[in-house]
Amino acid sequence: MRTFKVVQRVLQSAKYCEMKLNGSLHFNAMLYHCTGDSNEKVLPYEWYEKAFPKLTRLSHLLKNVDLVDGRLVNVNDDSIISDDRIERRINTFKSVMRVFIGSPSVQLMLKKQISAFDCFGKPSERELMVVNSLTTVSNVLNVTAQQRKLVRLEICPQVTQHKIWTGALEKILNELQTEIGLLNCQSPNKGTKMGQQIVSSCLKFLDESAGSYGPYSASWIRLLPAKVVDSPHKWEDVFEMFNDLINCLKSEKDCLYHLKKIEVMKEGVSQIRDVLVDNSIGYKDARYQESLVQKKLSNTLGHSSQCFFTLLSYYLYGQVRDLEVDLCGAIYGNSSENKLTLCMGRILTSNEEKMVWSGVKQLERALGLFKFVWETAGMKGIMELQGHLWCVGHEERSITYRGNTFFLHGISFGPKSTSSKPLRC
Repeated sequence: MRTFKVVQRVLQSAKYCEMKLNGSLHFNAMLYHCTGDSNEKVLPYEWYEKAFPKLTRLSHLLKNVDLVDGRLVNVNDDSIISDDRIERRINTFKSVMRVFIGSPSVQLMLKKQISAFDCFGKPSERELMVVNSLTTVSNVLNVTAQQRKLVRLEICPQVTQHKIWTGALEKILNELQTEIGLLNCQSPNKGTKMGQQIVSSCLKFLDESAGSYGPYSASWIRLLPAKVVDSPHKWEDVFEMFNDLINCLKSEKDCLYHLKKIEVMKEGVSQIRDVLVDNSIGYKDARYQESLVQKKLSNTLGHSSQCFFTLLSYYLYGQVRDLEVDLCGAIYGNSSENKLTLCMGRILTSNEEKMVWSGVKQLERALGLFKFVWETAGMKGIMELQGHLWCVGHEERSITYRGNTFFLHGISFGPKSTSSKPLRC
């Protein structure tokens, strides 16, 4: 096995782990990270020369695999992949790609072909960003404390509607049920079996809380309570079930993404513990109980709440997972003082159409969320959105999706020359 050590003096204030390359395509975690943007130095030609062939082979090996908001999937059939080795490989692939994207020649070509600003020019603009709260979004947009209050007051009544609240919980529980089912197939234990029963009980509670009331249901005219068969439930029952669920699955926490979402949503459930859920009452009383849920959640969920953010994601996109962006980018000023451009990027393992469109849709959701907060906060200036997708190869084209432009760039490696740069996009 050959070991290629990146000397720390190459980048000032940078940290590199040893990168091991061998014939069986083991990149044993070369994780690129820079603690500062100033005085960034250029890696030697030999580094790219040794890294690129392995990067190409990793791209071929992972061509049908994408990391979608923290979940490894096969883009051909949208199936979930549970393989730590593949996950390490794709994380390493993306990490090394960030180094290539930051090379002077790629940056120069990007500036000539796309824009007048230095897009992804700084190491901090090429870092992974996990968006799991409105605070993260507001920090990027430089939203003031007063504007954050305005955003919360504007959004809360919309995202805490009873149907949004129960819909988000139901999606999380259904996803968790699927994850537990996979674990039970691989290595069943007492905790996973108990967890499956608790999830079923939570889903039953949500189903009962929906009731049979609606504008197209005859039950809305019922004024007097029906005969009570069971005592009414409270949301406290769900709070207790969530606690039990977290406790019995705590040893499997790393394998169950949506268990972490249960912990997040527990914040909201704790605020409505005393609210009744009773199907025996009339339509108006049932609607009153629903309005209590909305009112309590609106008053208690703060701007930085991950529960609040999850409800917003479900409200906007029907999704409950945190948004992940491979290249966090930045806001860049255009020639016009009244226009700004928000750029973010995705790193793809191939330029297959399904892979490209998967990346475009992920970027569109993230960019759209930022613009939504920008406009809700009443920020000055018109924000334009621009997405960039990167793959290995000679690709260069643009895609228009929902009124926004997305650029697909290919990174290739050419022969050493005094008249041209070794990298191009």
